[in-house]
Amino acid sequence: MSPGEVLLLGAAGGIGAAVRYAVDTAVSRRLRSALPVATIGINVTGSFALGLVAGLALAGALGAGPAAVLGTGFLGGYTTFSTASYQSVSLALAGKWGAAVVNALGTLVLALAAALAGLLLAGPLLGA
Repeated sequence: MSPGEVLLLGAAGGIGAAVRYAVDTAVSRRLRSALPVATIGINVTGSFALGLVAGLALAGALGAGPAAVLGTGFLGGYTTFSTASYQSVSLALAGKWGAAVVNALGTLVLALAAALAGLLLAGPLLGA
């Protein structure tokens, strides 16, 4: 990567984190739930978008630099596995074991399915 791309990657990470904060705040204000639905939604949509980015990169429709800026930078800042893990542990420590398991496993399954869907969608988008 060029120094300019590295700077873009860092800036994209910061922008992704700011977008995550804005989305989390907006969703959390509107939806009250035993589960951290904002974090789940962020990780699932981010995984889908990363699947698209990866699919486009694998198909040669997106170069390595832009893929890194979007995938590692923006989407790395946008998604938050550490917060999801912390929230699962917090639920367990509060005695909400069912919610903790649903959060941890549900987030994992949904994020993986979303990433796969993004990868699979990249092909038809390219006319493949």
